[in-house]
Parts: sequence; structure tokens; C-alpha cells
Amino acid sequence: QVHLAESGGGLVQTGDSLRLSCVVSGRTIQNYAMGWFRQAPGKEREFVAAIDWSGRKTNYADSVKGRFLIFRDNGENAVYLQMHALDPGDTAVYYCSATFSNTIPDEYDYWGQGTQVTVSV
Repeated sequence: QVHLAESGGGLVQTGDSLRLSCVVSGRTIQNYAMGWFRQAPGKEREFVAAIDWSGRKTNYADSVKGRFLIFRDNGENAVYLQMHALDPGDTAVYYCSATFSNTIPDEYDYWGQGTQVTVSV
């Protein structure tokens, strides 16, 4: 059973930075594509960023390009989301996801419970 555990969320102010972590247990993530999604109150879950198994290819939502960075440490079985220049529009529950794939997929098989990020004005 693959288990994903996010951490690092919190309450920050506009312009602040925050790093989210996602540690995976039950399976090595070496052959897994990893992603971050978020869901704001009253909105559907949306894609934020993804990284392929090697870490060499990444994708970002237009709304976070240039501000967020996704990276992974396969030795630590973890993926991270470094967020800069946060604004209230980034307020959401952030979810980590994983799927066995050698490319960046459209859908993911495994999900974490989420971590809340709240950005105040």
C-alpha cells in the first residue's frame, strides 16, 4: 500500500515563501511520477505541478510558473513544492499525488490527505 504524507502547510502573509513536503511510504518512488494539486474552498481541485520519475521533466500550471518549484529526492522517497511570492489566491489544501509512470500523466493513482496553505493579505 502506497501512503503519501504531506507537511509544511501553514498560515503565511502575502509575498512569503513556503515549502511543502510529501514523504511516500510503502513503495519506492523511483519509478513514479509525482504531482501537486490544490483545492480552494468552493472550487474544484486543480493541477499545480508535476515531475517525472527522473526529475528532469517538470510541468507547472500557468498560475504558478516562475513562483513555484517542484523537485524530488528519490533517496528520501520524497517530493517537494517550493512556493515563493505567495498571494491569497494560492490559499488552498495542497495534495501530493503519485502514479507508476515514466512520463508525466494526466491522472494519478495515489493521493495524500492534504496540507492547508493559507495566505493572508
